[in-house]
Amino acid sequence: MMFDAIVFAGGGNRCYWQGGFYEAVAERLALKPTLAVGASAGAFAGIYSLLGMGHKVRAQVIPACGPHRKNFDFAAWRRGEALCPIGPMYRAFLHMLFDAAALARLQQLTDFHIAVTRLPRGLPPILGAALGIGAYQLEKHLFAPVHPKFGRRLGFSAEFVRVRAMTAPNQLADALLASSGVPPFMPVTKVGDRPAFDGGLFDGVPVAPLAPVEAAGRRSLVLLTRLYKDLPRVKGRTYVQPSRRIRVKQFDLRDPAGIRDAYELGLKDGAAFVNSIP
Repeated sequence: MMFDAIVFAGGGNRCYWQGGFYEAVAERLALKPTLAVGASAGAFAGIYSLLGMGHKVRAQVIPACGPHRKNFDFAAWRRGEALCPIGPMYRAFLHMLFDAAALARLQQLTDFHIAVTRLPRGLPPILGAALGIGAYQLEKHLFAPVHPKFGRRLGFSAEFVRVRAMTAPNQLADALLASSGVPPFMPVTKVGDRPAFDGGLFDGVPVAPLAPVEAAGRRSLVLLTRLYKDLPRVKGRTYVQPSRRIRVKQFDLRDPAGIRDAYELGLKDGAAFVNSIP
């Protein structure tokens, strides 16, 4: 089965499942997507997976996490530093991981789109982000849709940052930070001339760029990170979800075993997916 496009949904640490899944299926399905889309940590997972850097990422992330870490550091916050250490750590990791050579290679491999959310104009960044997060959580608990709608009804809009339009690796780091931008966990980051926020505030499963691919009769693969009762049925589109709930919390720095478990479940589910294809 040939897939011409792939989407990596958001989900924080749950996205390590996508890394395992991709590693299990990429070679056996000869995955060479001409279009890739990612939101939040899913964009990060998609990029390191396409670049074949999953092993390097996990080799650094898993040992760096553990009970010695703090998810909230109030002493640092009183000193004027970040309340949540994960933000500065993620920023430094992105700048270390994706240099000019990695950016050039990614631009050659595929047309990658990073989903970010723009707030309604005039809404202060922190207030707007809080409103978006609240709307997302409410809709998730009430209806659990794959593609939420509350954000767009409140005036939030999606924007897709094309990696092929970037001229320097710091632009890639900024777009990835912004796409995961959920204060206070992640810093407010500008893309262009104004703040951009977590792609999940509009839709954490960013399928809009798939339209021309699917209209041309080609196939797309969407990698989710949570379980849904009802998956959309769209011609040419295959949704894949974990075989069980991924236990690790989205922004938890204290659970390396949970990150490893998410990755290993992805490997298992990817192998099962390949074996299910006639």
